[in-house]
Amino acid sequence: MSVDKFTVMTLMMCREMKGSDMNKGVHANPFGNAELIATYAENTPRKVPGLADLHRMTMLLLQEQANSDARILVVGAGGGLEVKAIGEAQPGWAFVGVDPSAAMLDLARRNVGSIADRVQFIEGTVDAAPVEAFDGATCLLTLHFLDKEERLHTLTEIQRRLKPGARLVVAHHSAGRDDAVGWLTRSAAFADRADQFGEQAAASGRAMAKSLPLLSPHEEEELLREAGFVDVELFYAAFSFRGWVVSRSLQ
Repeated sequence: MSVDKFTVMTLMMCREMKGSDMNKGVHANPFGNAELIATYAENTPRKVPGLADLHRMTMLLLQEQANSDARILVVGAGGGLEVKAIGEAQPGWAFVGVDPSAAMLDLARRNVGSIADRVQFIEGTVDAAPVEAFDGATCLLTLHFLDKEERLHTLTEIQRRLKPGARLVVAHHSAGRDDAVGWLTRSAAFADRADQFGEQAAASGRAMAKSLPLLSPHEEEELLREAGFVDVELFYAAFSFRGWVVSRSLQ
């Protein structure tokens, strides 16, 4: 049984990131498929339940601690969907977006449209981001590709680039080992409206569970704390997707 195109992209990214060196900021480009790139902006909202609402919630959570002229770090900014949504809602905010895929950054530059003058895109991982005191940060639909060591490095480097008290919002696949296939299958079924009997979704769920280095929600929260964040709170849950808001300590 074949898997859907969204799962194909997920598996491509996972394979490439496993072969990269995160600590050196070097990544192979997982987005060599022009069709997948071209349809990313159109298809992703159908794949992630409530994606537009997730973007708005992210903006509102950041807004509680960020000023009207905030600078926001966006890790995994390829495609530009969250940058566009948050930037249009906050006309005074500026953004630095990093992503290891040049092709996805090109797509992001096209998608951000009228807010392009407030966005700086940088090819690379979080290590390529300027070390400055950002007013907030996001990392959406990204961390589930990274193993535990790479996640901790990424989260620690984000924390190091935030002002005391500033917030980070993360959201991605999260499931324990015993129930990962079931929850990923449900997410795949949600994404594939044409899969009437769920057979392709089941194959997709098994493939993603085998390839993605998933952590349980408890492990996710422990890792966020290990990276130095405080006030860890779950705010989003949709099948296999979970989202947390955390803060850099005031100390």
